[in-house]
Amino acid sequence: MTHTFPNAPNGWSPDDAKALAAELDIELTDDHWSVVQALQGYFAKHDFPNRRELTDALEERFHVIGGLKRLYILFPNGPIAQGCQLAGLEVPAGNIDKSFGSVV
Repeated sequence: MTHTFPNAPNGWSPDDAKALAAELDIELTDDHWSVVQALQGYFAKHDFPNRRELTDALEERFHVIGGLKRLYILFPNGPIAQGCQLAGLEVPAGNIDKSFGSVV
C-alpha cells in the first residue's frame, strides 16, 4: 500500500517516523501508517485538538480493524501519544500519563 501524507507537518518525513519507530521497537505496518495519516489529517483541521474528540474520531475511523483495542496493540504506549510522536505532531495535553499506560 502506498501512503501519502498531504497533511504532514513541515519538516516531517516518513523516514523520521521509521527512525523513531525503530527506537520505540515498533515495526511499522500499513495500519500504523494509516493512523499517522489520520492523525495528521485531524490536526490539520483542528487548531486545538480535543483529546476526547480525537479518541472518538480514531475509534470511528478504525472500528473495522478493532477500534481502540487494536490501536493499543499497534501503539502499546497509547495510540494518540505514540501516534502523534510518529506523525511529527505535538501530543495533546492529558495524553501522556504513566498511570494510564500512555507513556512516551
